[in-house]
Amino acid sequence: MSGEKTNPDGRKSQSGSSAGGGLNAIAQAERLLQIAFVLPAAVLIGWGAGALLDKWLHTNWIYIVGLLFGSAAGLFEAVRQAMRAGGKDQ
Repeated sequence: MSGEKTNPDGRKSQSGSSAGGGLNAIAQAERLLQIAFVLPAAVLIGWGAGALLDKWLHTNWIYIVGLLFGSAAGLFEAVRQAMRAGGKDQ
């Protein structure tokens, strides 16, 4: 039987593509896609929060602080997710 492999416990399993392998690839791609969206989303949230505070407090500089905090938070989260995704591959 050319398409079967024997597992360490003695059971036979078929080799080739399976639904589980395809789903794992899709899940990994989804995790990597999150990294691409987390930084711009964090920057937009920081800018929006700063702009709302500017309007509420009648200032014109808090949005810059929001941009900086959003950028830092997004970069931190993107690096954290990338390290987590890289650790599972090895």
